[in-house]
Amino acid sequence: MHLDYVILGALAVRRLSGYDMRGWMEGPGRYIGYGVQLPQVYRRLAKLVERGWVDFDVDPREGRPDAKVYRLTEEGRMALLAWARSPFEPSQRPMDPDFKLRFVFGGQLGPEIALDIVSTELEYRLKHVTTSPGASLPFAYEAQIPELDPAWAREIHTMAHENGYASTAAYIAWLQLTKARLEAQIERRREDRETERHER
Repeated sequence: MHLDYVILGALAVRRLSGYDMRGWMEGPGRYIGYGVQLPQVYRRLAKLVERGWVDFDVDPREGRPDAKVYRLTEEGRMALLAWARSPFEPSQRPMDPDFKLRFVFGGQLGPEIALDIVSTELEYRLKHVTTSPGASLPFAYEAQIPELDPAWAREIHTMAHENGYASTAAYIAWLQLTKARLEAQIERRREDRETERHER
Protein backbone atom coordinates (compact mmCIF):
# COMPACT_ATOMS: atom_id res chain seq x y z
CA MET A 1 0.00 0.00 0.00
CA HIS A 2 1.39 3.41 -1.01
CA LEU A 3 0.40 5.08 2.24
CA ASP A 4 2.71 2.72 4.13
CA TYR A 5 5.70 4.05 2.19
CA VAL A 6 4.54 7.66 2.50
CA ILE A 7 4.51 7.14 6.27
CA LEU A 8 7.84 5.31 6.34
CA GLY A 9 9.40 7.94 4.08
CA ALA A 10 8.10 10.79 6.23
CA LEU A 11 9.35 9.07 9.41
CA ALA A 12 12.79 8.66 7.81
CA VAL A 13 13.05 12.46 7.91
CA ARG A 14 11.65 13.07 11.41
CA ARG A 15 9.49 11.64 14.18
CA LEU A 16 5.84 12.60 13.80
CA SER A 17 2.49 12.13 15.48
CA GLY A 18 -0.38 11.01 13.27
CA TYR A 19 -1.83 14.51 13.51
CA ASP A 20 1.49 16.11 12.51
CA MET A 21 1.78 13.69 9.59
CA ARG A 22 -1.67 14.65 8.34
CA GLY A 23 -0.71 18.33 8.72
CA TRP A 24 2.37 17.71 6.60
CA MET A 25 0.25 15.98 3.94
CA GLU A 26 -2.10 18.96 3.84
CA GLY A 27 0.82 21.42 3.78
CA PRO A 28 4.13 20.83 1.96
CA GLY A 29 3.17 17.25 1.08
CA ARG A 30 0.10 18.30 -0.92
CA TYR A 31 2.32 18.93 -3.96
CA ILE A 32 3.05 15.22 -4.09
CA GLY A 33 -0.60 14.71 -4.91
CA TYR A 34 -1.40 12.09 -2.31
CA GLY A 35 -4.20 13.08 0.05
CA VAL A 36 -5.69 10.95 2.81
CA GLN A 37 -7.99 11.49 5.75
CA LEU A 38 -6.70 11.50 9.32
CA PRO A 39 -8.47 8.20 10.24
CA GLN A 40 -6.65 6.47 7.36
CA VAL A 41 -3.30 7.71 8.69
CA TYR A 42 -4.05 6.37 12.18
CA ARG A 43 -5.27 3.01 10.82
CA ARG A 44 -2.09 2.56 8.75
CA LEU A 45 0.12 3.64 11.66
CA ALA A 46 -1.55 0.97 13.85
CA LYS A 47 -0.94 -1.66 11.13
CA LEU A 48 2.69 -0.59 10.78
CA VAL A 49 3.16 -0.88 14.56
CA GLU A 50 1.63 -4.40 14.43
CA ARG A 51 3.97 -5.29 11.57
CA GLY A 52 6.97 -4.01 13.55
CA TRP A 53 7.93 -1.34 10.99
CA VAL A 54 7.02 1.59 13.25
CA ASP A 55 7.08 2.18 16.98
CA PHE A 56 6.08 5.16 19.10
CA ASP A 57 6.81 7.06 22.28
CA VAL A 58 4.05 8.69 24.31
CA ASP A 59 4.42 12.46 24.52
CA PRO A 60 2.46 13.80 27.52
CA ARG A 61 0.43 16.91 26.67
CA GLU A 62 -0.83 19.16 29.44
CA GLY A 63 -4.55 19.78 29.20
CA ARG A 64 -4.84 17.61 26.10
CA PRO A 65 -4.68 13.89 25.34
CA ASP A 66 -1.18 12.44 25.20
CA ALA A 67 0.26 12.09 21.71
CA LYS A 68 1.92 9.07 20.17
CA VAL A 69 5.07 10.20 18.37
CA TYR A 70 6.05 7.60 15.77
CA ARG A 71 9.49 6.52 14.59
CA LEU A 72 10.92 3.95 12.20
CA THR A 73 12.17 0.64 13.51
CA GLU A 74 15.03 -1.27 11.92
CA GLU A 75 12.45 -3.46 10.15
CA GLY A 76 10.73 -0.34 8.87
CA ARG A 77 14.03 1.06 7.63
CA MET A 78 14.72 -2.18 5.75
CA ALA A 79 11.20 -2.20 4.23
CA LEU A 80 11.63 1.41 3.06
CA LEU A 81 15.04 0.65 1.52
CA ALA A 82 13.73 -2.49 -0.20
CA TRP A 83 10.83 -0.52 -1.72
CA ALA A 84 13.08 2.39 -2.76
CA ARG A 85 15.57 0.05 -4.45
CA SER A 86 13.00 -2.20 -6.13
CA PRO A 87 12.43 -1.75 -9.88
CA PHE A 88 10.15 1.18 -10.66
CA GLU A 89 7.28 0.46 -13.06
CA PRO A 90 5.96 3.63 -14.75
CA SER A 91 2.23 4.11 -15.07
CA GLN A 92 0.58 4.62 -18.45
CA ARG A 93 -0.65 7.99 -17.16
CA PRO A 94 1.94 10.77 -17.31
CA MET A 95 2.49 12.65 -14.05
CA ASP A 96 1.02 9.78 -12.05
CA PRO A 97 1.17 10.19 -8.24
CA ASP A 98 3.01 6.84 -8.00
CA PHE A 99 6.04 8.41 -9.67
CA LYS A 100 6.02 11.38 -7.30
CA LEU A 101 5.75 9.13 -4.25
CA ARG A 102 8.62 6.97 -5.43
CA PHE A 103 10.73 9.97 -6.48
CA VAL A 104 10.26 11.80 -3.16
CA PHE A 105 10.25 9.00 -0.61
CA GLY A 106 12.62 6.65 -2.44
CA GLY A 107 14.77 9.34 -4.00
CA GLN A 108 15.40 11.06 -0.67
CA LEU A 109 17.54 8.04 0.24
CA GLY A 110 20.21 8.94 -2.32
CA PRO A 111 20.82 10.48 -5.74
CA GLU A 112 21.50 7.09 -7.32
CA ILE A 113 18.03 5.87 -6.33
CA ALA A 114 16.45 9.13 -7.55
CA LEU A 115 18.36 8.92 -10.84
CA ASP A 116 17.21 5.36 -11.46
CA ILE A 117 13.57 6.34 -10.89
CA VAL A 118 13.78 9.45 -13.09
CA SER A 119 15.66 7.62 -15.87
CA THR A 120 13.09 4.84 -15.93
CA GLU A 121 10.21 7.33 -16.05
CA LEU A 122 11.90 9.42 -18.77
CA GLU A 123 12.67 6.41 -20.94
CA TYR A 124 9.05 5.26 -20.68
CA ARG A 125 7.63 8.72 -21.46
CA LEU A 126 9.88 9.19 -24.51
CA LYS A 127 8.89 5.77 -25.80
CA HIS A 128 5.16 6.44 -25.32
CA VAL A 129 4.93 10.13 -26.15
CA THR A 130 1.61 11.03 -27.75
CA THR A 131 1.28 12.26 -31.29
CA SER A 132 2.35 15.84 -31.87
CA PRO A 133 -0.07 18.77 -31.81
CA GLY A 134 -1.85 19.34 -35.06
CA ALA A 135 -1.93 15.64 -35.89
CA SER A 136 -5.32 14.67 -37.21
CA LEU A 137 -7.53 12.84 -34.77
CA PRO A 138 -8.11 9.26 -35.92
CA PHE A 139 -11.86 9.11 -36.38
CA ALA A 140 -14.64 10.86 -38.29
CA TYR A 141 -16.91 13.23 -36.40
CA GLU A 142 -20.60 12.74 -37.18
CA ALA A 143 -23.30 14.56 -35.25
CA GLN A 144 -25.45 12.15 -33.25
CA ILE A 145 -27.55 14.95 -31.73
CA PRO A 146 -28.75 18.19 -33.36
CA GLU A 147 -26.80 20.45 -30.95
CA LEU A 148 -23.41 19.09 -32.04
CA ASP A 149 -21.39 20.67 -34.85
CA PRO A 150 -18.85 18.00 -35.93
CA ALA A 151 -16.27 20.58 -37.05
CA TRP A 152 -16.48 22.40 -33.72
CA ALA A 153 -16.32 19.12 -31.76
CA ARG A 154 -13.14 18.20 -33.65
CA GLU A 155 -11.69 21.64 -32.83
CA ILE A 156 -12.44 21.25 -29.10
CA HIS A 157 -10.96 17.74 -29.06
CA THR A 158 -7.85 19.04 -30.85
CA MET A 159 -7.43 21.78 -28.21
CA ALA A 160 -7.75 19.19 -25.42
CA HIS A 161 -5.18 16.99 -27.18
CA GLU A 162 -2.81 19.96 -27.47
CA ASN A 163 -3.22 20.67 -23.76
CA GLY A 164 -2.28 17.08 -22.93
CA TYR A 165 0.63 17.16 -25.36
CA ALA A 166 1.95 20.44 -23.89
CA SER A 167 1.68 19.07 -20.34
CA THR A 168 3.50 15.88 -21.33
CA ALA A 169 6.20 17.84 -23.18
CA ALA A 170 6.76 20.03 -20.11
CA TYR A 171 6.89 16.94 -17.91
CA ILE A 172 9.47 15.30 -20.19
CA ALA A 173 11.54 18.51 -20.12
CA TRP A 174 11.44 18.47 -16.31
CA LEU A 175 12.50 14.81 -16.26
CA GLN A 176 15.43 15.61 -18.57
CA LEU A 177 16.54 18.57 -16.42
CA THR A 178 16.19 16.53 -13.24
CA LYS A 179 18.15 13.64 -14.72
CA ALA A 180 21.00 15.99 -15.68
CA ARG A 181 20.95 17.55 -12.21
CA LEU A 182 21.08 14.15 -10.51
CA GLU A 183 23.93 12.98 -12.76
CA ALA A 184 25.87 16.14 -11.87
CA GLN A 185 25.19 15.56 -8.16
CA ILE A 186 26.45 11.98 -8.38
CA GLU A 187 29.57 13.12 -10.26
CA ARG A 188 30.30 15.82 -7.63
CA ARG A 189 29.96 13.27 -4.85
CA ARG A 190 32.28 10.89 -6.68
CA GLU A 191 34.87 13.66 -7.13
CA ASP A 192 34.58 14.64 -3.45
CA ARG A 193 35.19 11.03 -2.37
CA GLU A 194 38.16 10.83 -4.73
CA THR A 195 39.62 14.05 -3.30
CA GLU A 196 39.14 12.79 0.27
CA ARG A 197 40.84 9.51 -0.62
CA HIS A 198 43.88 11.30 -2.05
CA GLU A 199 44.14 13.62 0.99
CA ARG A 200 44.46 10.70 3.40
